[in-house]
Formats: sequence, structure tokens, C-alpha cells
Amino acid sequence: MNKIKPQRRRMRGFTLIELMVVVAIVGILVGFAVPTYQDSVRKSRRGQAKADLVEAAQAMERYYTVQGRYTGAPLPFARSPQSGEPRYNLSFQSAPTSQTFTIRAVPIGPQARDTCGTLSINSAGSRLPDDPTCWQ
Repeated sequence: MNKIKPQRRRMRGFTLIELMVVVAIVGILVGFAVPTYQDSVRKSRRGQAKADLVEAAQAMERYYTVQGRYTGAPLPFARSPQSGEPRYNLSFQSAPTSQTFTIRAVPIGPQARDTCGTLSINSAGSRLPDDPTCWQ
């Protein structure tokens, strides 16, 4: 007598362990990728603020060429970027002698987490912070 053995059908697919391993690997990759992406976005926004600071400083110099002083000079724009959601507030200070100025870009919102913090440029072309990585 032959015994008939029921044939087991081989199941295809992934086991729970395999799926959990894949989920863990993806989680680790995302854990590295997201902070790097956020840092790149902050650097990009900082670059726009630096460009806006230089543009505002050039406007101050043009005003000085015509008027002979910085006091009373209008800041061409008060936020950076000039369109879209602002990431920096720009402010202008003229010295009492009206021969020097400082323009500051103060980070706001999520940009406030930027390691460089407030950026500034003055009439002599000095840039703060002194950290060269902030102005690259």
C-alpha cells in the first residue's frame, strides 16, 4: 500500500523577519539622510541671505555716492528671500557720523537653527560671523 502524502505547496513571499530587517535598514538610511538634507536646505537659504546682504550693501553705497551719507538710506528690502516665505529679517544701522553702516540678517523660523546665526556686513566690507564656513 502506498501512502499518499499531501504535497505541501511552497509559499512564496517574504517572512516577517525579512520585512522587519528591511524596515530597520530603511529607517537607518532615513535617519542619516533627513538631517543631511535639512542642513543642505539651511545652507542654501543662508546663501540667499548672503546674496541679499551684498545687494543691500551695494544699494547703500549707491545712496552714499549720491547723498554723501548713509543716514536716511532706505533698505531696498526687509526680508530674505525677497519673494516667498521669509527666512531672515534684514535691518540697517547707520553710525551717528553717517559715514558707516551695518546691515544684519537675523534668521527666523526654522532657519534660526542655523549654526551661523545672525549674518552682517558693514560699509568696510567686514562680514560677521568671522567663521569662514558661514561665508563660503
